[in-house]
Amino acid sequence: MSIRAVSPVTSAETGRPAGSAAPGAPALEAIAGFRLVTADLPRLVRFYREVLGFSAYADETPLGDAEIRLLGLVGRGRRQRLSLGRQLVSIEAFEQPGRPYPTEGDAASLAFQHLALVVEDMREAYERLRGVTPITQGEPQQLPRSDGSVLAFKFRDPDRHPLELLQFPAGSAPAAWRGRRRLDGQIGLGVDHSAISVADAEASAGFYEGLGLGVGGRTLNEGPAQQRLDGLRDAEVAVVAMIPPERPTPHLELLAYRRPKGQAGPPLRANDVAATRVVWRGWKAALIADPDGHLHEIQA
Repeated sequence: MSIRAVSPVTSAETGRPAGSAAPGAPALEAIAGFRLVTADLPRLVRFYREVLGFSAYADETPLGDAEIRLLGLVGRGRRQRLSLGRQLVSIEAFEQPGRPYPTEGDAASLAFQHLALVVEDMREAYERLRGVTPITQGEPQQLPRSDGSVLAFKFRDPDRHPLELLQFPAGSAPAAWRGRRRLDGQIGLGVDHSAISVADAEASAGFYEGLGLGVGGRTLNEGPAQQRLDGLRDAEVAVVAMIPPERPTPHLELLAYRRPKGQAGPPLRANDVAATRVVWRGWKAALIADPDGHLHEIQA
């Protein structure tokens, strides 16, 4: 398996290169949160709070020296932790900023990674997004039964991070969302998953299985609704759900576009705006990259 390393990042305790799993290491247990990078912390925090209704989970804090080293960076960083339902999303800015989000990247680009937010009322949630940059062509799309019959809409935040609104059909929401009620002012119930574009679904699934995740399902998404959802002509994408062993929500989804083929960009560094990190409970403090360069931060 070819793994693109994020030099000079290594495990803080073992020194193994990024992207390598520890032989016999305990499985990743659960997703603890997500981290987005920005060059303008107040602006992006304001968007997530005022437009999407995220709550401040804690005061803004500096990143510690050990974490800066773990990320392979120098200088200082700041973090604002936010919450949507029970899920945590942190927004970070660094004293030495990285590259902005690539303007040429589409939904099939291998740098693409979105957070899917579960909503109760798509129409009401969609109305809150007036003025955002859409990915989806037109209004929210109803996917066919073979793709779960969900109602979905993709868009970008002010830094171009992709996001998705997701409404499950009545009576068929996954167990984690049944009986949930959103908090006042929030756009939805929480984060269902993070979806990442990958070049090879089988290679990426094998990588994550090696870290202890299980395959939770596979679909092949195509047709007019999928094309409009992704803003891509003739889109056909294999979707593989990767489920953590201890807490299945949130989970990871692999998006392997057969048409159009996703293009790889330069390797991401942790201070690049496109370098969204999934944060896991796991065996040791480490930063690893998957075969396509998506970053994962592991907390002991």
